[in-house]
Amino acid sequence: MAQWTSAMGAAQLARLLNSQQERPAGAGTRRPPAYRALADGIRLLVLEGRVPVAARLPAERELALSLSVSRTTVAAAYEALRGEGFLESRRGAGSWTAVPAGNPLPARGLEPLPPEALGSMIDLGCAALPAPEPWLTRAVQGALEELPPYAHTHGDYPAGLPALRAMIAERYTACGIPTMPEQIMVTTGAMGAIDAICHLFAGRGERIAVESPSYANILQLMREAGARLVPVAMAEGLSGWDMDRWRQVLREAAPRLAYVVADFHNPTGALADEDQRRRLVDAARSAGTVLVADETMTELWLDEECGGAMPRRVCAFDPSGSTVITVGSASKAFWAGMRIGWVRAAPDVIRSLVAARAYADLGTPVLEQLAVNWLFSTGGWEQAVQLRRAQARENRDALVAALRRSLPAWEFDMPQGGLTLWVRAGGLSGSRLAEAGERTGVRVPSGPRFGVDGAFEGYVRLPFTVGGTVAEEAAVRLAAAARMVEAGATGAADAPRTFVA
Repeated sequence: MAQWTSAMGAAQLARLLNSQQERPAGAGTRRPPAYRALADGIRLLVLEGRVPVAARLPAERELALSLSVSRTTVAAAYEALRGEGFLESRRGAGSWTAVPAGNPLPARGLEPLPPEALGSMIDLGCAALPAPEPWLTRAVQGALEELPPYAHTHGDYPAGLPALRAMIAERYTACGIPTMPEQIMVTTGAMGAIDAICHLFAGRGERIAVESPSYANILQLMREAGARLVPVAMAEGLSGWDMDRWRQVLREAAPRLAYVVADFHNPTGALADEDQRRRLVDAARSAGTVLVADETMTELWLDEECGGAMPRRVCAFDPSGSTVITVGSASKAFWAGMRIGWVRAAPDVIRSLVAARAYADLGTPVLEQLAVNWLFSTGGWEQAVQLRRAQARENRDALVAALRRSLPAWEFDMPQGGLTLWVRAGGLSGSRLAEAGERTGVRVPSGPRFGVDGAFEGYVRLPFTVGGTVAEEAAVRLAAAARMVEAGATGAADAPRTFVA
């Protein structure tokens, strides 16, 4: 059985390889043989995630024609990639991309450190801000006032408190998406929602299409559920979603689920436009794939011009409710400690999720639900989120300015919202930078955590969690870590110092 999960056409791969030629080469760099340059180009595309791992490559003759090179050149390049562990082949099944066996690069989730364990460390590992006071305190006080009637019950509400379900449904309806309370289930954060969806729709061994890169903790959750992840490479920059590629993957891999963050994507910050959303829903419907739209970042637009022109929600393009399941949460827009999430789906899907909950967590804490309901019903939510936007905007601008001063060779696009900056680290290994950062006093997650099977080695993700002088110091410490990596002083002999060809 073939081990590939998607296919890369010859013309498509040729376009990606030709785009690399636009990047300036270092002074005095010797031109490698044609086969070596081709092998290095494909290897770089895999490491950057622009060609997914387990993607079937075109036949030698087809690629040779698209690149106007000899078939011998392509054959030699493929053979070099096989020898380096970046390509696997099987007679009759073709060749598909891979990463070397025993690859030491981290690809697990992100574990937040307790504040007391940080000491003088600047933590850029977790994309979460402190609570927007005084709204947390007010919400909890309001919840305590509403608690007595619920305290006289057993306290288990597998679908969520009726009042909160109705309030969430009203908020969708106000956005032009008619929604009944029966279409809402309250969960313990967005992670709890996606975990429940995966267990209902994607049993062990089922395929799930994911953006590449994507949110590290969701990828890890899906891996542990036994899913086979099918990465779909994002387009370069903040243009986001390559819809031709999505349609191809959904048609050929036929995944049971697809997971997307269309609003200020984590980690890139990209925002899908309405045409991309419409085409994505249409492609999922045609393939029979359930599309999970994660809206945890939806309200975190940071630039005023973006706030006035946000695209319609993904579920707005699925009037029948047969294709899209929406996940929302209070954790990013309000506070990570407020572990309240929700699912919007067709009523029969909600009933199935609620029934399955008896064997999971039974329900979500009542007090936290009452606090979120208080925020929604009093207007406190809008004021708290406005405070959150201002804080994230200030931090973003401070971090960007600091990086441009201390690390001018690092590349990134400025997102209009969300909480993260996706940074190409000047040709350095993100894994080595993460290790060196531990020594210079800054904790930063490397790019491979956000990919499938070791892609994005040349990236790091930087969240908007610090500002002012702390952002400046974080950039200074990252620059020190970069100098250590360049000097080969991290002591991580197994990880590549640089990854560029």
